[in-house]
Amino acid sequence: MRYAISLPPAGSPADLIDAAVAADRTGWHGFFLWDHLGADGMPMHDPWVLLGAIGAATGRVRLGAMVTPLARRRPWKVAKEVITLDQLSAGRAVVGVGLGVPETDFTGFGESADPRVRAAALDEALVVLDGLLRGDEVAHDGPLFRVRARLGPGTVQRPRPPIWVAATWPHRRPLDRAARYDGVFALGRDAVGGLTPAQVAEVRAAVGPDREIVVPHDPAVPVDEYADAGVTWLVVGPDTPDGDWLARLRRQIEAGPPA
Repeated sequence: MRYAISLPPAGSPADLIDAAVAADRTGWHGFFLWDHLGADGMPMHDPWVLLGAIGAATGRVRLGAMVTPLARRRPWKVAKEVITLDQLSAGRAVVGVGLGVPETDFTGFGESADPRVRAAALDEALVVLDGLLRGDEVAHDGPLFRVRARLGPGTVQRPRPPIWVAATWPHRRPLDRAARYDGVFALGRDAVGGLTPAQVAEVRAAVGPDREIVVPHDPAVPVDEYADAGVTWLVVGPDTPDGDWLARLRRQIEAGPPA
């Protein structure tokens, strides 16, 4: 099982880059940033700009946004961001995608927050993103996107960086979506909290034995129970993203992974 840090791109950019460098040094396997506009009131930086700086400053940790809401993005622009990050980091990019929260990131800009609308956009965007990241000549005609293009340069990773799709247990359609790609970022019913080991086992059964199972860490659950249930990535985040949250998380980063 591998261990990652996931945190909001808030506060000082220099402090966030320093935290990533510390995670790289102390044995963490991944460093991920939330992808929100901050329309619910919490000021946030752009995660992809920060990830580029982090990719240039680190040498080992996997990097990515957890998760990018493709329903409010153009998949070809996301593909260029992923390709560039993979080049900058010498093949360490991970692509986390989902419907996205909070709803105000959509409604605040006149876009639909209807889960059905966002799910349809996510499914179509994933088809386009997958092809572009593989370096394919994409010919796609859909309700939302019409694409005739190939993007270069290609990614360092082949055939492309892994795609992890967010899914809330026990909803079947998001789990089926994740099963079509490389892994699932599995969340509880509220789309924020973690899962019990028994629920993780259900997720594993739903997406298949060869998919990455990525879950938020619940300190009340022993780490070995996560591993026994089939978790492949355990993600540690701030206890609460307010006050001096980064200093508290930085102490945890310096202590190394919880194993």
